[in-house]
Amino acid sequence: MTEKRKPKTNLLVLGLTVFGCLLMLVFGLRVMRALDKFDGVPQPPPFAAADEIETDVETIEDWMTVPFISHTYGVPPEVLMKALMIPVKGNHKKSLKELNEEYYPRSDGYVIDTVKATILAYRSSPAPDVPAPPQP
Repeated sequence: MTEKRKPKTNLLVLGLTVFGCLLMLVFGLRVMRALDKFDGVPQPPPFAAADEIETDVETIEDWMTVPFISHTYGVPPEVLMKALMIPVKGNHKKSLKELNEEYYPRSDGYVIDTVKATILAYRSSPAPDVPAPPQP
C-alpha cells in the first residue's frame, strides 16, 4: 500500500524547485555579468625611471637608499659606495640618513653631499674612447 501525495504537497515541492532554479539563474547571471565587467586586475602604469634617468641631484633625499639612487641616476652602486668609503655588504638596504648616522655621526649631511658630488662627477666624466675596429 503506497500512499499518494496530496496535490497541494506536489505543487509546493514543484513551486519551491522552480523558485530555487530561478534564484540560481538570477544570481548566476549576476556573477557572469560581474566577471565580464571585471576583466581582472588592472596593470600598474610603467615605471617612469625605467626609461628616463634622473639628472637633477637636488632631488636626492636622506630616505633614499644607494641602490635606489643608483637605479634612478644611472650610476653603479659600487661607485657611490667607494666614494663614501663604506663597504657594500650589509649597507645596501640602509638609507642615506642611516649611513650618515652610522659612519659619519659628526658630519651632518656628509653622505648626501658626497653622493650628489659623486653623481655629478660621474656624469661629467668623459666617455671612454672606443677603439677603432681593426682594418682588414
